[in-house]
Amino acid sequence: MSSSISPSSLRLRDVFHPIVAGLISVIVNYGGTFILVFQAAKVAGLSPELTASWVWSVSIGVGVTGLFLSWVSREPIITAWSTPAAAFLVVALSATPYAEAVGAYIVSAVAFVLLGLSGCFEKVIRLIPPGIAAAMLAGILLQFGIGAFGGMSLDPVLVGLLIAAYVALKRFTARYAVVGILLLGLGFLLVQGRVDLSGLSLQLAAPVFTQPVFSLNALLSVALPLFLITLTGQYMPGMLVLRNDGFKTSANPILTVTGLGSLLMAPFGSHAFNVAAITAAICTGKEASEDPSKRWVAGVAAGVFYILVGVFGVTLAAVFMAFPPAFITTLAGLALLGTIGASLANAMADVRSREAALITFLACAANINLLGIGGAFWGLLIGLAAYALLNGRLPRRGRAPVYR
Repeated sequence: MSSSISPSSLRLRDVFHPIVAGLISVIVNYGGTFILVFQAAKVAGLSPELTASWVWSVSIGVGVTGLFLSWVSREPIITAWSTPAAAFLVVALSATPYAEAVGAYIVSAVAFVLLGLSGCFEKVIRLIPPGIAAAMLAGILLQFGIGAFGGMSLDPVLVGLLIAAYVALKRFTARYAVVGILLLGLGFLLVQGRVDLSGLSLQLAAPVFTQPVFSLNALLSVALPLFLITLTGQYMPGMLVLRNDGFKTSANPILTVTGLGSLLMAPFGSHAFNVAAITAAICTGKEASEDPSKRWVAGVAAGVFYILVGVFGVTLAAVFMAFPPAFITTLAGLALLGTIGASLANAMADVRSREAALITFLACAANINLLGIGGAFWGLLIGLAAYALLNGRLPRRGRAPVYR
């Protein structure tokens, strides 16, 4: 879905909602999963300087690649660090010297560049039935939707206020619902004194170069798992998020650009970045803009916000992580409600794939974890197997769905 709209023709009202969507996706990313990076750094025994360099490299790398891809393609290409890979590194870095881990990061990045140049991954993505892809996305996002209401047990006043405000704003001014709960929630937390920013000071992050060391042990125990986990847990669902919202950018340049970015930033501590999945859905759907041709602004905005965080290192990352968990989960869940609903509708629309889509949805929602590979991959695999068994084969490309 390419756009003929140039940046100079965009008006303030055209970019306001996409910019807010980009900001929310960044807040959710740092507030929700970035703690894994700090945990992995602690396990590896990294100094504060090396930890700040990791934050700098992954934030700048994600920001620049996302901004570049969104600007060039005119589509909301949201990039992010690999969350499942960060969780894997919490364990792996305890037994792998840091310099060898950096060498493994480089090997994994080169593999992604080669995969992007080969064009193989894009061919695989195009074979997945739209209903199965939509069901996979709905299953992945279901936990976030549930999380929006699950916080009621821990923080009923804050979560109840956000939910009530969201419903009211949807009724009277739907376009400003997500913006409204973001501002209302921040104001409520500041009034209650639950976000203490008094001890924070802005400090520029300084990148620290680490000489990589290549070893067979790190290749097998870090590089290979890192590549497979990121491919199946991030790139696959991330590309399907874009396809589900009608964007057609090829996976090949995304793999190549993010792989090159990871390669350049690896000596400074960045483990891997890739196309985003969960946070991308905040920017690719109608909540970002009713006009799909203007949603690319969300990708550019997210890139700028990531770069700002990277410049100031751990300082701004600490700000995002200072928000109460209930605020982050509720904000993310409510921002994704529209995407979850649309995905479920698309998943159930085609009669031929409805049963298999339901199986895919439930399998992805169950978040199966086998052989170190996350639930998105296994849910998709189970769904495709069910489709093939129920229909006798996988669908032919270009065949029109049947609706009832």
